[in-house]
Amino acid sequence: MLLDQIKNYKKKTPTSAKIFAKSSKLHINGVSHNIRYFEPHPFVVKSSLGKNLVDVDNNKYTDYWMGHWSLILGHGQKNVKESIKKQIEKSWMYGTVNEQTIKLSELISKAVPVAEKIRYVTSGTEATMYAVRLARSVTGKKIIAKIDGGWHGYTSDLLKSVNWPFKESESSGIVNDEKIISIPYNDLENSLKILKKYSKNLAGVIIEPVLGGGGCIPATKEYLKGIQEFVHKNKSLFILDEIVTGFRFRYGCLYPTMKLDPDIVTLGKITGGGMAIGIICGKKEIMNYADTTEKKKSERSYIGGGTFSANPVSMTSGYTTLNYLKIRKTVYDKINSLGDYARKELEKVFDGKVAVSGKGSLFMTHFLEEGVTEIQNSADVAKCNSEKLQKYHFKMISEDGIFFLPGKLGAISNSHSKEDIKKIIKASENF
Repeated sequence: MLLDQIKNYKKKTPTSAKIFAKSSKLHINGVSHNIRYFEPHPFVVKSSLGKNLVDVDNNKYTDYWMGHWSLILGHGQKNVKESIKKQIEKSWMYGTVNEQTIKLSELISKAVPVAEKIRYVTSGTEATMYAVRLARSVTGKKIIAKIDGGWHGYTSDLLKSVNWPFKESESSGIVNDEKIISIPYNDLENSLKILKKYSKNLAGVIIEPVLGGGGCIPATKEYLKGIQEFVHKNKSLFILDEIVTGFRFRYGCLYPTMKLDPDIVTLGKITGGGMAIGIICGKKEIMNYADTTEKKKSERSYIGGGTFSANPVSMTSGYTTLNYLKIRKTVYDKINSLGDYARKELEKVFDGKVAVSGKGSLFMTHFLEEGVTEIQNSADVAKCNSEKLQKYHFKMISEDGIFFLPGKLGAISNSHSKEDIKKIIKASENF
């Protein structure tokens, strides 16, 4: 069956194959982000609009990858596009303070209570890297705890225990990885045992309230509150990575719905409206450790931005997107209900053979094996049949015109409809 699908895919994508062969000569693995590669070759996109991608061979795909889950309004959304055009007429790079940044920060600070002070960068990786540095500066301690399966970008500070088995090194070239420890997700008892062991030198804990790359798994409220309680009693910092979850399920972050009190929150993806962005925000007394005008070198946390940080195009795109969501909060009712529908119907179609994890408009299908009946953490995900998941996603790419990045979760945007979800259900029945 898979051989037929590969044959069909190659027949549909000859121009993509030629272009990707050229890309492979110029770029490592032919891509600029490891996860964008899949066999026999990725299709090459020439345009996108709404819910669709169109490749160079004119194949159209209903997209659930949605720009690494950043495009909550869909591709090329009219309001965002027009705002970018207007800004580009003025220029796209100042390298100085601009009012667009202030407008976006005013929106974020009102929607995210902890965002008393904000610093912009251009990627989620930078945001988490600086959040960790800030925690070490504030506490004077060195160890950061993260989650087994937690993904916080490629920063050396956090590139540990991402993939199963979690004890193997993720990369050569990493130094001081003994300053990073890992705890099991949704397992409060064993997590606290580990944290207590390292408590004297624990600077902070960084957690995604819904694991993104680790399997689209929500944390339980009890787990997050238990970790937060320990961390604050220990005079360490509680860092929530809401790069995936911020403005995804509601207007604002997920943490207020769980009555959490983080010290630092990182944001990205949706907050840039499809343009490059990363954000570190937090309580004023903590963020002020980055103040270079009052603190000497031995005291300050030297947090940069970068050449393109807070550039007016990203700020404009982000502002337009968040303002749209603020005015039209019914977007969340729509996409969250579509996610609920997708999870329910997919589990029904596969009749006990899968678990569909996720929350709101994010969902991921896991083909169950090895006695796993539900998905609580990344260890459960690792025991599922990832090869079958890859085949399932590739089948939809090659036969159904539906695009999930193989092996990854799906994100529903405002441009999707219930009919689109029904097409996934139909494709799943055929699979």
